[in-house]
Formats: sequence, structure tokens, C-alpha cells
Amino acid sequence: MPLKLFALAASADLGTAVAAALKVELAAHEERDFEDGEHKARPLADVAEADVYVLHSLHGGPRDSANDKLCRLLFFIGAVKDAGAARVTAVAPYLAYARKDRRTKPNDPLTTRYVAGMFESVGTDCVVTLDVHNPAAFENAFRCRTVALTATPLFVDHLKSVMAGERLSVISPDAGGMKRAEALREALEAATGRPVGKGLAEKHRSAGVVSGDLFVGDVAGTTALIIDDLISTGGTLLRAARAARAAGAGRVMALVTHGLFMPGSAAVLTDPALDGLVVTDAVPPFRLGDLAASAKLVVLPAAPLLAEAIRRLHAHESLTGLMVA
Repeated sequence: MPLKLFALAASADLGTAVAAALKVELAAHEERDFEDGEHKARPLADVAEADVYVLHSLHGGPRDSANDKLCRLLFFIGAVKDAGAARVTAVAPYLAYARKDRRTKPNDPLTTRYVAGMFESVGTDCVVTLDVHNPAAFENAFRCRTVALTATPLFVDHLKSVMAGERLSVISPDAGGMKRAEALREALEAATGRPVGKGLAEKHRSAGVVSGDLFVGDVAGTTALIIDDLISTGGTLLRAARAARAAGAGRVMALVTHGLFMPGSAAVLTDPALDGLVVTDAVPPFRLGDLAASAKLVVLPAAPLLAEAIRRLHAHESLTGLMVA
């Protein structure tokens, strides 16, 4: 089957970079907006019997909402399936509504599962995402194939080039991120051939209020690396950074896949508790404005990782090393 890669307009920059990494041309498509807010999208390239990948990161902004982006992606997948595609894979590096994956209050919605149902209803064969909030819940929500990629390879490559010889520790900012933190710690040990410490910051959230101030782990004298899937307002990150400082960390860096940078998060880049913040461009840091050029911020390209995943999926090769373990 021929490979066809589409990128919807709001993800055009990322799509162009993925296409370049794959050494393919983006397939042509049309998107039209109507006066009442409705829209349509259709493939212009021939997709009959093709293996089609549609890339669209489903974060809100800078122009379209997460809801609008999700709707566009679903409708486009439906149009591609109707046009005879043999297989359609949605590549959504940031997946909208992935944080609402369980009930924490009576009658809570399971929004991740409802989103999964919409993808399945238009004929999606596979959904690929990057550092989804809860990989197990993501996998369980879908009946079609799912691929939960991890940015760990990107972070490890970056750290090897800038922190050679430093004593390192990896910190999870809450109990839910322990598996992600352990995966990074093990990958760093394998890459450096040296032991890497670990730490855990306590966090409880109820009705939007965060509490908990315990910290466990031996991070004294190390460069502490806080790993998380996303930064929204930055409160969780700063709590963990200050706890690591109090525990004796010499430097504190944060590694975050998705930089949403909602109002108030700019304080993270100016707070002395944090020496640096590394994010990927799966969500561009457009909300930071001038602070996006801060010396504390490093933005890693996600395109090489996404392109390699698409290449292996198309070739029916193993995704070992790219997926959440």
C-alpha cells in the first residue's frame, strides 16, 4: 500500500517537518470555512487503497479550539475512508480530553472514552499520540489500535549532549507519573552507564485545589530532572522543583512533553527554583509570547520521533523503544 501523509492546516508546520523526516511530500487536501462557523475538508490526492496518516495536534489555540480541531480531524478521516483508503491512522501528538479518563466525582463523564467512540465511528484504524496523560486509560478507552509514543528518546538524546558527567536524579511530580519517571531513569542509566537517583513529590488534587508537601528520594548534590506529560499553569512543576531544592538538589531541570502554558505559567520560567525547562514542539509555546525566547526554555522537535513511528507502522515493524513500556 502506498503511504499518504496529510497534515491539517493548524498543524501544517509540524506536518511539514514530519514529511521532511520521512522524505515524502505532504498529500494535498482542501479545507474551507463557512460564514456560520462550519467547515469542510477533503483529500485532493488519490487515497484509494492507500495507507493514510492524518496529523493534527488537538490542543486549543492559537486560532482554533480543541473542539474545532477534533471535529476537523474526525470529519477528514471520514472523508478519507469514504474515498477508499485501505487504512487510516490519526496522528494526534496532543490528544484533547485525554486528562478526563476516570470518574473522580459522582456522575463524572469518561470523556476520553467518548472521544474514542467518535474516532471509531468514522472508521479510524489506529490512533497515535505522544505522552498521553494515562497510557493505560487511553488504551482501554479505544477498540481500534492505539499507539502511545513517549518523548523519552528525545529527552535522553538532549540530556546526553548537555549533561555529560553530571550526577542525575529523576523526579516524578506526583504518584501518577512514577512509571514515566522510572522509564526515563532507566533509559538514562542505559545511555550514560551510571546510576541515576530517583525522587517523588506528593500531590493531591480535589476540586481544583492542590495539596501535599512530602518529598521522598535522595537527590542531594544531583541535577534533578522533573518529568511530566504536560505543563498547564505550572503549579505542579514548581511545587516539585522547590521540594527538590529543599532536599539538596544542586540544579533542577524540567522535561515536559506538552507545553500548554496557560495563564500564570510564565512564572515557571522566572522562578529561581527551576534552572531550565525542556518541552517538545508537539504544542508550540505560542502562549508565552516574548518569553518563548527565554534562555531557560529549550524546545525539541518532535518530528523525528513521529516520522519514525509512521515509518515503522507503514512497514509493520516493531515500535519498541518509541512507545510507553
